[in-house]
This record gives sequence, structure tokens and C-alpha cells, in this order.
Amino acid sequence: MKSDPGSFRDPSGRVYSDNGRIYRTVSAAAAQEYKAVRETGLLDELTDEGWLARTGEVDPATVGLEPEAGGIVLEHERIPFISYYYEWSFSALKAAALLHLKIHLRALAKGVTLKDATAYNVQFRGVQPVFIDLLSFTPYVEGSIWEGHRQFCEQFLNPLLLRALLGVPHNAWCRGSMEGIDSGELSRLLPLRRKFNPKVLMHVTLLSRLQALGAGDRDATLETMSMPPLLPRDKFVRMLGKLETWIEGLHPADTGKTVWADYETDNIYDSEENAVKHDFIARTVKEHKPDVVWDIGCNTGEFSETALNAGADYVVGFDFDQNALDSAFARSTGKALALLPLYLDAVNPSPNQGWNEEERSGYRGRICADCVLGLALIHHLAIGKNIPLRSVVHWLMDTAPLGVVEFVPKNDSMVKQMLALREDIFPDYTAEKFEGYLKERGEILEKKQTSKSGRCLYLYKRQ
Repeated sequence: MKSDPGSFRDPSGRVYSDNGRIYRTVSAAAAQEYKAVRETGLLDELTDEGWLARTGEVDPATVGLEPEAGGIVLEHERIPFISYYYEWSFSALKAAALLHLKIHLRALAKGVTLKDATAYNVQFRGVQPVFIDLLSFTPYVEGSIWEGHRQFCEQFLNPLLLRALLGVPHNAWCRGSMEGIDSGELSRLLPLRRKFNPKVLMHVTLLSRLQALGAGDRDATLETMSMPPLLPRDKFVRMLGKLETWIEGLHPADTGKTVWADYETDNIYDSEENAVKHDFIARTVKEHKPDVVWDIGCNTGEFSETALNAGADYVVGFDFDQNALDSAFARSTGKALALLPLYLDAVNPSPNQGWNEEERSGYRGRICADCVLGLALIHHLAIGKNIPLRSVVHWLMDTAPLGVVEFVPKNDSMVKQMLALREDIFPDYTAEKFEGYLKERGEILEKKQTSKSGRCLYLYKRQ
């Protein structure tokens, strides 16, 4: 039984995994809170809505866990892939923020509130956000302040505003500052006219001012902490409702044309070449039946959708183009696909982070793919980023035991364009070398030329 290193901060319970099953031990005190919340019917209601991860009590003796006296053991549904908010697109972060607010509003109607507002308590099934932390719920006490207000702003609202108001994606900032974007830092970036927007004033400008005052006057902070909280439930509900309406209306400011956002409809492939690629992927999935496919360089999710239609259970897509990711999120939402598109800079992927470098697992530590798609990807890493071709090939093969990889030769117009203003320092960037690197780690099951320029698809099986 392996404990989840990301669950150590909550003394109320720890999370464990065992052969694909997820358990949580719950302390005696937390168990009483859990049972009080459960009696309201809220948890069943949220589960039926699909907003809360399915959970049930289990006999500790049958799973090999021993909670403290009076404690209990819960079993949670397994989420297909664990992701973090610094890997989400704007659309995903917005969906997660709205889910958190909807759940809190539903909870208050049942006499329950949330202790915190961390983005790490939300995961995704495809593009459907789901809340995963039952121990965040606690009975509501009339007049209680919103304890998670600052956390909600730093991990949900401020990252959304960074892109909505300034056109800057949140991913790099939030990966470097895992607890979110401090309101004071965001406030310093905003132009004066933005700071005094009524909503920004309340949730960013004034909040940052209060934090600054507290940091400069410890006695005042302690006095404030000792004052009885006064936030009547009706005002609390109105505040959450207004936040929900505001966030619902937020959209990225940087929605201009990007290189890859329109690639699905504006590329060098003709319809016949594109059809060959779709057929190759569909045949691969139908024949080899992978459960989980990773589509690295997924763009708007066109080929991820093909893999799903051919029988894959779940696709995790990765791309670095923000607008393409938002389009992929919209595709998955509109067609109810089991596709989760995530942000990835392949040459600088998410590392192990947090306490003892174990709290949040890096990209490599979460590899779970049965098959990987690497279409129109190799040349961007090998030539665009100067990553040795052999290293690129082996990195892809480490991702999954089966893969469909595209090789784009130097006489292709795309590669010619990449080399037009720089020296060609890539003597091993050839189809022969590429095939040799594949054979070092596995076998080539099929090769298919897709264009007159010599673009080829390879199906490999890793040894």
C-alpha cells in the first residue's frame, strides 16, 4: 500500500493507492464531520451531478489499512490522469473555478461550507472537472468568513485574470509559484484603470492591500484574527454568485492568430494526405487496442478524436499553443470526448515539485500511456530546439510501448522554412538515422509515406 506524498498536509486523512484502487484514511474527528455532512444529502447530490468523485466506506480489515480509533476508511473512484492547474488551459482553469463555486453554493444551501479553495482539489474526467476532497466539507456556522477566499483568488481568479486582462498565460508563473499568484503581485502588474474596476478592486486590489497591511503590522493582524467573523450567509451567497457570473464572462485577451491554433485547417497537407494519417491512426488503435493514448503535439485534438473513435478509452493531449489547447478543450466539450488537453513544453516539462520534491509528480512520473502519437513533432524538437534526434526518439519511446511517430525530411517545406535563416548543423537528421534509432529500442511494425516530400508515419513497438 503506497501513500500519496501529496496528501500529507491534511492531518484529517491520508490517501493511499493499491493496484489501481484509491483509499483514504479519515481521523476520528474528521469522520464525525464527514458523517454530519453526509447526513445532509449533499455528497450524494453532488456525486449524482458528476461534480464529486464517487466515494464509499470500506472495511479497513479488507484493504489492509488501520485508521485511528473512531476513524474510517473511504475508497474513491480512480481519476484517469492526475493533472495540476499549472498544466491546464485557460478553459480548463475556468471550468474548475466555476465548479468550485457551484459546489460551494450548493453546499451553503445544505448548511455546509468548504474549508479551503485549492485548485489541487479539482481533477478532470476528460474535460469535465470533478471535486476530489471530501474532507474539505464541514458544517456551516452562521456568520463564518470565507476561509478559502485568498486561496481561491491566488489559484483560480488571479491566474484567470492574468490572461483575461493582460494576455499572459498562467502556466509558467503557477508552476514556479505552486501556491498561486499573489494578489499584490498581480495588482502591481495591472494598469490603474484596471485596479479600480469594482470586481478587481474587491478581490485583487483591496485584498492585496489588506495582506500588505497585515505583513507590516503584526499586532493589527493578530487583533483582526481575534475579532468574531461576520459574514451572514445571504451575503456570502451573493458574493459567490457574483464571482461565478464574473468568471463565466472572462475570456483570454490574447485570442489573435497563432502559428498552431489554425493548423488543423491551415496546413500544407492536402485532404488525401490527411485522410491517410487518420486511417493509419485508426487502424493502429483498432488492431492494438490501447486503453490510454497520449497525443503529444495534439494541437486542436483532431487526431485524438480519431483515436477515441477507433476504440481508445482515454486520450491525454499535450501542446504548448494556448489557443490550440482552448480549441481542443472546446472540441472535447462539444463532442463529449474522453480527451483531456494539457499544456506541455516538451523541452521543459513539469518536474517533481513541492515538499521534498515529491508533493506534485512530474511529467515522467505520471506516464501511463499504452500508445503515444507524435505527429509533426520530431522536427520541432530536433531542429527547432536542437535536441539530438536520437534523444528525441528514445524520449518518445519511453512514453509508451507502442507509438505512431511522424518523420518530416529536410526537403519538406516545413523543415526548409525552419532551416532558411540558420546553419544546418543536423547531419544525422535523416530517415535512415531515424529508423536506426527506433530499431535500437524496438521494431518498426509499419511504415507509410504520407506526402510527396517524403513525410512518413512509423508504427513502432518497444522491446
